[in-house]
Amino acid sequence: MHHFDPSTEIQDNLVFGEYGGVNPSITDSSTYTFLNPEKMKELFDHEIEGCFLYSRHWNPTNKYLANALAKLENCDSAIVTASGMSAISSAVLQICNAGDEIVSSRTIYGGTYALFKNFLPRLGINVNFVDTQDLAAIENSINANTKIIYCESVSNPLLEIADLPGISKIANSHNLKLIVDNTFSPISITPHQVGAHIVVHSLTKFINGTSDCMGGCVCGDKEFINELTNINSGASMLLGPALDSFRAASILKNLHTLHIRIKKHSENAMYVATELEELGCKVFYPGLDSHKGKVLMNEIMNEGFGYGGMLAIDAGDSKSADSLMERLQANKVGYLAVSLGYFKTLFSSPCHSTSSEIPKEEQVKMGLSEGLVRMSIGLDNNIEKTFERIKLSLEEVGILVY
Repeated sequence: MHHFDPSTEIQDNLVFGEYGGVNPSITDSSTYTFLNPEKMKELFDHEIEGCFLYSRHWNPTNKYLANALAKLENCDSAIVTASGMSAISSAVLQICNAGDEIVSSRTIYGGTYALFKNFLPRLGINVNFVDTQDLAAIENSINANTKIIYCESVSNPLLEIADLPGISKIANSHNLKLIVDNTFSPISITPHQVGAHIVVHSLTKFINGTSDCMGGCVCGDKEFINELTNINSGASMLLGPALDSFRAASILKNLHTLHIRIKKHSENAMYVATELEELGCKVFYPGLDSHKGKVLMNEIMNEGFGYGGMLAIDAGDSKSADSLMERLQANKVGYLAVSLGYFKTLFSSPCHSTSSEIPKEEQVKMGLSEGLVRMSIGLDNNIEKTFERIKLSLEEVGILVY
């Protein structure tokens, strides 16, 4: 386990409002005034700290959030974007040109898979999907055109743990960028600490935690973030995925409780996963001894935040999964909804929702069952009572038979 404490980094990040407010002021402007034309010309040439031009480029509120996220991920710098997908696409398109290639984990979020499989080839960028649990498979997929290795620290939806130190060694030996999506494990894992060059998030999920807005971020070294925001050639500047400043301010407020929330999500998920496994259910959760990635997660995780709030159970088949989710909602366990990281429990069937973009034959190859139910466990104060409702739901659909 690592002793880096992201929560202390965020806690030490004091930002004052313009009148001394304990919350930074929200800048409600799309454009910014200059005292003289020379300063405007200078800003078009290069970024000037504390000087703003236009909100698609930067605004003070987004800068506050970006700085806090850089501290969370122990990176030099960061940008915020309008969604997780815009963060991923901006980062990838900044690095890759037509003819370049990416080696990607095959077990990734369905939207990312669709971007890589269906959209990037239209731009002449080819993606090779491999089992990134197999380091030799990664090595064998690299060629002279490869520019990026891409994976998720904790994969969606099977919760596989990426060997980030091992993958990083391969990336470094071939002078490639390792991009890691850390959406499932903010604060629990700091990918940059164990070898990632660039870290992306969907802020929509755990970091914001209230399922009321979308956002994304890219964290990396200052040079790369400057490239992304370059007025003439930056992907985030020219593709225009700007985050609204009011949303940036609300995410920044929520970020300060992330460490408390993740501890509770983890504690509750560990309880549910343990109890489900004792009932004989097939459970995927990295905190269980039966999970093949537990030892690796212990090596790369930060101490004190647990194994995260995501788990999955295999209900056997699609019909059983659907019936189970209906009963879970009826029994007030939570909501049948996509997304994750909310304070209430959310559940969905990845095969027919968040991973539906992945072709069936690929789903089979990666071990994604039609009966899989992905659960984002909430912040319930009485998790024992919640578990009794889960157990009742399993009994009602005949998954648990005594």
